[in-house]
Amino acid sequence: MSRIAKNIINIPEGVTCTFDNNLLTVKGKNGENSLKINEKFEIKNDNNQLSVSPVKEKDKSDPMWGTTWAHISNLITGVVDGFSKSLELNGTGYRASVSNSQLKLQLGYSHDIDYEIPKNIKVVCPKPNIINISSSNKELLGAFAAKIRSFRKPEPFKGKGIKYKNEYIFRKEGKKK
Repeated sequence: MSRIAKNIINIPEGVTCTFDNNLLTVKGKNGENSLKINEKFEIKNDNNQLSVSPVKEKDKSDPMWGTTWAHISNLITGVVDGFSKSLELNGTGYRASVSNSQLKLQLGYSHDIDYEIPKNIKVVCPKPNIINISSSNKELLGAFAAKIRSFRKPEPFKGKGIKYKNEYIFRKEGKKK
């Protein structure tokens, strides 16, 4: 039985939620997001408060109940406030820049990496070694940030590579003579 899914989700002003054919659509100032809801659960909207409840009594022990609640909460938070992540490039000559809808990365390879930015994501490079990513979709944002990080993961000896802003890289001692 989920403890978190028993709670209600308050819908802020300026946000509209519609639930039709197991598809929840949320519209707000930062855009529109939709989520396919499992048939086991139903969404009720009472006075700007959403509640997630299982259709059958036996599905109260299903862990997807709490997961569904969390996804819906993230949708609402995304269209109201949005989500953001920051990446840091550490290494000699490592640079990032944005041109049109391409993220250009110079990571010490023999070629530059040009990565297409999805339309729901906003990328800004205030400095050549910092990438700020923001979106209203938390899942898409995390996947995009992880893909960029995968081009050059931080290595444990000097810490060179792409890391998240607050990530700690465990350092190893070098070879001893």
